Amino acid sequence: MMETTTKRGIPTLKNMKQVYDAYTEEDHQVWKILFNRQIVNMPHTATKEFMIGLDKINFTAERIPNFEETNKILNILTGWELVAVEGIVDDRLFFELMSNKKFPATTWLRKMSELDYLEEPDMFHDVFAHVPLLTNQAFVNFLQAISKIGHDYVHDPVAIDLLSRVYWFTVEFGLIRENGEPRIYGAGVLSSAGETEYSLSKEPKHFEYHVEQMLNTPYRKDIFQDRYFLIDNYEQLYNSIGEIKASLKEKLRKLRAVN
Repeated sequence: MMETTTKRGIPTLKNMKQVYDAYTEEDHQVWKILFNRQIVNMPHTATKEFMIGLDKINFTAERIPNFEETNKILNILTGWELVAVEGIVDDRLFFELMSNKKFPATTWLRKMSELDYLEEPDMFHDVFAHVPLLTNQAFVNFLQAISKIGHDYVHDPVAIDLLSRVYWFTVEFGLIRENGEPRIYGAGVLSSAGETEYSLSKEPKHFEYHVEQMLNTPYRKDIFQDRYFLIDNYEQLYNSIGEIKASLKEKLRKLRAVN
């Protein structure tokens, strides 16, 4: 079992649990500011399933989510749970957790001086932006299935790099068409007030969901994306798992044939 560790001076883990009493007044204020700033955009920009999930798990501006409380709700709805981690975990642990319906989430929050930009994902990204959709069964079916693919290839860095592109353009930066209009389900967008507006504008390119195109598209983490992929529904993601497996295998075969 893991002992208490520290992230930016904040105790975050104790036996793989969130240490709720360790949150400072600044932490609570940061959560409140970020929540209130983003929630005003959600009814017109976020997928309806995000809003439904947000309501189901009882997230509010007034209180940093308590993992134990959230897990009781998630377990009933989809069988998933949050696992507290110090920060970005390695591929092996990430895919192992997700394959077993455990979502790794950081428990530290950015500082007041970092409200608009952060290099690594904090709790607002991991929890506010990701967790509401863990209440949607079709979405978590996809999440678990793509994680199992990653687990199978965990010792192949080329395969993981390619698979991460599909994950990036869906789970992190995916858009969904609802009532003929694009809406956001990707957590990387939902946790960014600036990219929320930008992603739905006419400035970036919007493509239909296409596995092979995503596998062939590198991405950058330090800028707003210049392209987004649209799905029609969450079942479409899970139904593409067979195609992801086959396309990834073929892409690797071609790359290795050349080399």
